[in-house]
Amino acid sequence: MSILDLEAKIAEIQARLDEISIENHAEVEELQQQLRLYKTRAYENLTAWDHVTLARHPKRPKARDYIDYIFDSFIELHGDRLYRDDEAIIGGIAKLGNQVVTVIAHQKGNTTAENIKCNFGMPHPEGYRKALRLMKQAEKFNRPVITFIDTPGAYPGPEAEERGQGHAIAECLRDMSSLKVPTLSIVIGEGGSGGALALGVSDQIWMLQYAIYSILSPEGFASILYKDGSRAKEAAEVMKLTANHYLEMGIIERIIKEPIGGAHQFPQYVFDQLKPQLEEYLTQTQKLSTKQLLAKRYRKYRSIGEYDQFNR
Repeated sequence: MSILDLEAKIAEIQARLDEISIENHAEVEELQQQLRLYKTRAYENLTAWDHVTLARHPKRPKARDYIDYIFDSFIELHGDRLYRDDEAIIGGIAKLGNQVVTVIAHQKGNTTAENIKCNFGMPHPEGYRKALRLMKQAEKFNRPVITFIDTPGAYPGPEAEERGQGHAIAECLRDMSSLKVPTLSIVIGEGGSGGALALGVSDQIWMLQYAIYSILSPEGFASILYKDGSRAKEAAEVMKLTANHYLEMGIIERIIKEPIGGAHQFPQYVFDQLKPQLEEYLTQTQKLSTKQLLAKRYRKYRSIGEYDQFNR
């Protein structure tokens, strides 16, 4: 049963609960028990494709939701100083407790109109150049950088290629790897391809429990490996794209637990977990010198390369 089928079944049980009179305690209690059991069992045995479906869920909290709840006094900064502002990437200055930080994030919309405005979370080169501008600004003023990753990938259209999509992403990878300030990336939904990695070369990477991180979409992977995009579900199992896989491989440092059913079921549950963990992380990184910070980051990515080489 797919996640969509599961949600339909849960909605059916919930509808029956809503129809029953509150006085009918026995039936209400039985249905509530059935609902809890059904959810718990289903979400204990999710497939990789279920994780993909949850990561793409249209009601899943977006980056702006995290920023508005977790940070204070967010001031958004616009433009790459070369071409235009790209609304698929938002960024600016904010406060987390007493610490001033730079926040950069992929942004998706909640409605069709919003998604069109932010290009469904697929940035153009100017989005990555804006991100890089904000990273360098953060380095200049000694502000930690926190990024939220949620994109199917960088926009692949011809105009993006004409304006240097690959070069813009490569500059982010190069410069983010050597930033002289603490960095942290959190995958909150989809982490797709180089478009995600451009904001992900951080001291630590965290993932939400049902988020995904991959070299490309399962559909694209299936088209290449099997010459058949319809085999995406099968490809997802091969790709090792879930948070548990990445924790096991040592690529991420932490999994942020989600409520049963996904972050969209109870967003505040995730926000309330994440905020104190971010504050604790920033406190810990303040104890490191720049030399220690860069050495630790180098060792992290060196160890990932060694793991990959050893397990081929």
